[in-house]
Amino acid sequence: MNGALLDGAVGWPPEVAERYRAIGYWRGVALGGLLTEWAERFGDAVAVVDGARRISYRELDRSADVLAAGLLARGIRRGDRVIVQLPNVAEFVVLLFALARVGAVPVMALPAHRRTEIAHLAELSGAVGYVIPDTHQGFDHRELAGEIPSVAGHVLVVGDPGRFAAFDTVAGDPAVLAGLPPVDPGDVAVLLISGGTTGRPKLITRTHDDYAYNARASAEVCGLTAADRYLVSLPVAHNFPLACPGLLGVLGVGGTAVLSPAPSPDVAFELVERERITVTALVPPMARLWVDAAAWSAGDRSSLRLLQVGGAKMDADLARAIPGALGCRAQQVFGMAEGLLNYTRDDDPAELVETTQGRPLSPDDEIRVVDEDGHDVAPGTVGELLTRGPYTPRGYYRAEQYNATVFTPDGFFRTGDLVRALPSGHLVVEGRVKDVVNRGGEKVPATELEDLLLAHPAVAQAAVIGLPDELLGEQVCAVIVASEQGPPKLKVLKAHLVALGVARFKLPDRLVVLDEFPLTAVGKISKRELVERLSGD
Repeated sequence: MNGALLDGAVGWPPEVAERYRAIGYWRGVALGGLLTEWAERFGDAVAVVDGARRISYRELDRSADVLAAGLLARGIRRGDRVIVQLPNVAEFVVLLFALARVGAVPVMALPAHRRTEIAHLAELSGAVGYVIPDTHQGFDHRELAGEIPSVAGHVLVVGDPGRFAAFDTVAGDPAVLAGLPPVDPGDVAVLLISGGTTGRPKLITRTHDDYAYNARASAEVCGLTAADRYLVSLPVAHNFPLACPGLLGVLGVGGTAVLSPAPSPDVAFELVERERITVTALVPPMARLWVDAAAWSAGDRSSLRLLQVGGAKMDADLARAIPGALGCRAQQVFGMAEGLLNYTRDDDPAELVETTQGRPLSPDDEIRVVDEDGHDVAPGTVGELLTRGPYTPRGYYRAEQYNATVFTPDGFFRTGDLVRALPSGHLVVEGRVKDVVNRGGEKVPATELEDLLLAHPAVAQAAVIGLPDELLGEQVCAVIVASEQGPPKLKVLKAHLVALGVARFKLPDRLVVLDEFPLTAVGKISKRELVERLSGD
């Protein structure tokens, strides 16, 4: 990978990269060039549906050119990072390809992120711009933009811009693009956000080459064709609905991406019927809601052929319930924005679909399952999953010290997931090593939340743990020892965290106050004992 544009990005070793190109995983076309190819092949077919808006491939290609020229005119240059915090709207799609054509890099923030997360991402990425909606779900993103000085020169707003620039006024003559040097497909195309396991989120570098392969191979595994209509139910900035196969995968085969403002059945079921949706992706709690809602919700869902479920482990009962309730096939997806993806396949026996989290996407996904000392465990034994491959980067962005701990010297990524591998190659997720709560598919880093809780004067000690929850998979439980002020109420701690600009999905669902923490033999808080003690309460 050409690291000149993004100092701090880690590439694959040259001999490994050359091998991936020779095999054909990496095809040497940047994302902006892929859209041009698709526009030539699919022309007036509908690429994107957003409410009443229907955008053809040719129109999408033209809009990306006009916006790219406008971004250049505003001073956005190759290698610049731009935080993108948009909901599921057509502007996101146009912007993604426009930035790709300029050679600028979107930092994929989530709609739920607030000041704490955005300020951190701006600092870590060195972002020069920020693209937002005016308001979303009652939150005014323009106020947040005003609190991030480093991006003030390039704040673009979809909707009422207030004191900033309106997104729809950013336009230029596409002829200027002809003078740009071609974007190197080995350069970073997007910066995805890690789930965060040790403090604040890390940035994941995905190149044009590897991300295009990620989406293309995923589309092949899912059997996508031009007849498919993919419902983008989850926030599109997530890796899952963006490229697994998601938006990029369905566009690559000439299908249609239908943008949903929310994944809830009351919104999505109407779109499934009206737009004849064939494929979508959900996290397990939302998939359960769909199954439950199908029992009483009228409407025609007969077009739906595949429901992907990932982001957290799906239990066998839910996997068994989906075909009968929704009339479609269920697919387990276990993956990470850091790369490795595992899918159950169409020809897998029902037992494997129901009880495993799939097998690796690529023939060149290298898998190791190791013990605490890094030694490979016996087949079928639980251990930590390590991986490397043609779409798993070799390091986080600007995180040299951290990379030394989470990547082995020979380039394997330590995922922190505890798995056992079956003879078929399918993986069964048994837990995790890393300290993170998986709340309905959203990863809540315990260390980050603990530090913020300790900033409250009523909290002397804090531990954040995940407790079993039937709907969410895990709920966020804040366990504290109170200071001399006395124990605070949960609503007080939530207000404290909101005031610090914490995303709402990270807020504790439960508060437990103890006189003292149980400790390990070396004097650390024993989270295992806390989980065991509180899980039955």
